[in-house]
Amino acid sequence: MQRLQTILRTFYEIHCIELSPLQGGWAALAYKVVDHNSRYFLKVYEKSRASTAKWTAHIDDYVAILLWLKEQTALRHNIPVPIVTKDGAYQCEDEEGIYLLYEFIEGETIGERNLTQAQAIQLSEILAQLHKYTASDLVNADKLQEDFDVAFLQSLQDILHLHAYSLPDDIKTIIRPMSEQLDRMIEQTTMLSNALKNEKRKMSLCHMDIHHWNLMQTDQHLILIDWEGLKLAPVEADFMSLINKPYYMDFLQVYQSVHKDFSIHPDALQFYQYRRKLEDIWEFTEQLLYDHQSEKEREATLRALGNELDELPSMLEK
Repeated sequence: MQRLQTILRTFYEIHCIELSPLQGGWAALAYKVVDHNSRYFLKVYEKSRASTAKWTAHIDDYVAILLWLKEQTALRHNIPVPIVTKDGAYQCEDEEGIYLLYEFIEGETIGERNLTQAQAIQLSEILAQLHKYTASDLVNADKLQEDFDVAFLQSLQDILHLHAYSLPDDIKTIIRPMSEQLDRMIEQTTMLSNALKNEKRKMSLCHMDIHHWNLMQTDQHLILIDWEGLKLAPVEADFMSLINKPYYMDFLQVYQSVHKDFSIHPDALQFYQYRRKLEDIWEFTEQLLYDHQSEKEREATLRALGNELDELPSMLEK
């Protein structure tokens, strides 16, 4: 905790009187910061984690776009933007981590709950607004252009085949029974990737990770958090986890009132669903192989990996 207090004092001139851990997300740890006047949310990306480089590579690029969205569009109440350091930077770092600081959001994460009809409508309004913006509206957005990359699949295939017998027993026990399904999904995802690379799909600003744990409700607004994946992409990237929700038809009706000619592109939707599933499987496997985890953390990661693998047969049958 002393190290984090030093970061806050050095880069933000915040002298915190309380620093307490919160439930973090996939990519980072989280802390509530209290000083004499305000409360903040500190996001900590540990450099020791294999996934940190991926999640922090484009912080300056995506935060610049978030600032533009907050200042220039109707999304000002729905987007959290990092507080700049005393030197005007969007992030700071030391030898152990990379840090982003936000104003503390007084609200609740939706989490395991379903959206109400009003919340589903507001989410639809948020995405309908976000998807209006394309490369022509933005400056220097080329680094955030979707390229349908699936290079990580080679690492996953190596685990399945070249290194299968050298895996730790606990990983091997979970992965090997699903190797056939994994191979099928990898093959289909690679084919979809190649096909989409050759199509001229419209690219819009997309959050890329829409789910209920990335939604917070305040007294007045629904807020979409965790924008590390922000890209210019086909909008199916933001529909991949919504299409089977009970509120989807209400959501779609509102969305189509803004984007009147919209219809789902089945191949793009399947690509994003498959790629996300395989990314999750690879990143859990990567954590187990390369990150230093306590016994409790390793058990939780193994359960999460098992849950992801269990969903493969039903996805492939659709």
